Amino acid sequence: MAHGTDALLVGARRGTSAAAPGLSWQRRGEWLLAAVAVAFTVAQLVLVRPSLGLGWDETVYVSQSSAQAPPAFFSAPRARGVALLVAPVTSWSTSTELLRVYLAVLSGLGLYLALRVWRGYFPARVLAAAGALFASLWVTLFYGPAAMPNYWVALGALACVGCCLRAAADHRDRAALGGVAVGAALMAWMRPTDAVWISLPLLVWMAAGRRMRLALVLLAGLATGIGQWVIEAHLAYGGLTQRLSEGSRIQGGLGWNIAVDDQLRSLIGRTLCRPCTGSLPHPAVMAWWFVLPLLAAVGLTVAVRARRTGPTGLLLACATTAAVPYLFMIGYAAPRFLLPAYLLLAIPVADALFHLVTSASGRWRPAALVVLALGLAGHLAVQYVVLDRTVDRTTADRRNWSRTAGHLHRLGVRPPCLLTGANAVPLAFYTGCSSANPGGHDANTTVAGILSTARRIPTAALSRPGVPPPPYARDWRTHPSAGLDLHIAPPPRVNGPA
Repeated sequence: MAHGTDALLVGARRGTSAAAPGLSWQRRGEWLLAAVAVAFTVAQLVLVRPSLGLGWDETVYVSQSSAQAPPAFFSAPRARGVALLVAPVTSWSTSTELLRVYLAVLSGLGLYLALRVWRGYFPARVLAAAGALFASLWVTLFYGPAAMPNYWVALGALACVGCCLRAAADHRDRAALGGVAVGAALMAWMRPTDAVWISLPLLVWMAAGRRMRLALVLLAGLATGIGQWVIEAHLAYGGLTQRLSEGSRIQGGLGWNIAVDDQLRSLIGRTLCRPCTGSLPHPAVMAWWFVLPLLAAVGLTVAVRARRTGPTGLLLACATTAAVPYLFMIGYAAPRFLLPAYLLLAIPVADALFHLVTSASGRWRPAALVVLALGLAGHLAVQYVVLDRTVDRTTADRRNWSRTAGHLHRLGVRPPCLLTGANAVPLAFYTGCSSANPGGHDANTTVAGILSTARRIPTAALSRPGVPPPPYARDWRTHPSAGLDLHIAPPPRVNGPA
């Protein structure tokens, strides 16, 4: 019986047809992956409230196609992928709940499809466990239903690597070639620089194996997103060099920066750790982060001994290049930056866990199962606590934005209107206004431009409590609100000279 099962697995890896028992195994595998994807979707809707308001970056992406507010300024590092992803909902609805449900369902479906690509290279139980491990991270659950790019880069990366292996094994597999192009395009439309980093090991592997056709397909997929980003650089940012330079400036100057400790500090639920100061989290919060590379190394050892190094090695190589810029080349941290690395590592890690349990001798196997169960239970408990606190904190922050928007409306700042100053970008979306700033990361106007606009439409400058307003707003009326001071410009003159 065991020999028959092994034969079916080998046949699946080679892409050969299977008999009825093989089809039954494949169906069970399909259902297992589908169950993980459905559980992930449900967990998002239960643990991350669909009513959770939009965050700063989300308002920028959503505003590009939403009738709720004018499009926010699109700074140099951003790419258009998320704006396109949410457009099917935001182009006709302003419901945040509907958007969250749409993204949660789409993220679950995407996880299923990305894992499904790897059938035959790893057993279904390993793929399902990998999906469950990745989906159980608080950062995955928090950003699955979010209008943010990193989760989608992760899905594109996993699907692209798997399809590259399939296309290399069977040159007639057009579906695999299409998957390479689609996965690469998804990465590039979401975050062009991430797509380049993740693709480097793939291009080296293709060059070493003289897989030129496959390399061209990969590059064509990347070109769809990167090409648009480059064209936009010339149309709106003064050229590619200028856009790259401005993007580096906004991100604090890209270069040699050890951000490993920053990433550790962000594990406590700090969605943006900038500046990343303070003590490190409790060891229980960080433990999984140190166990992850150790298990990945075990997964590679297992693959070498089983003479199937290729799939595992390619996953680990791409995970490494995905993580390098965010661990060593940026001066701050956000836990979502490492989502692609986490998903690429999940399969080797799951493979290692199964090996550690099944390779234990008879009397040690129960002990190994108990240790694994306790470890996973503790891990899940920590992830839930961090997620719950993160959701509570962000919910409170975004409710404050809603209260401030209501306050501005009562003060007469209603669309069409303009906000400038602290938190002007997200608050403009909540209020239905445009946002403009003469300085900072989102600089897109001048003081003269703000004063000119204030003579035509309601305008407010926002500052933090205790921080004086900008010089041009010193004579404007000041009203304290939820964590901000609102400086309201004199009402526009409807009649008379402009």
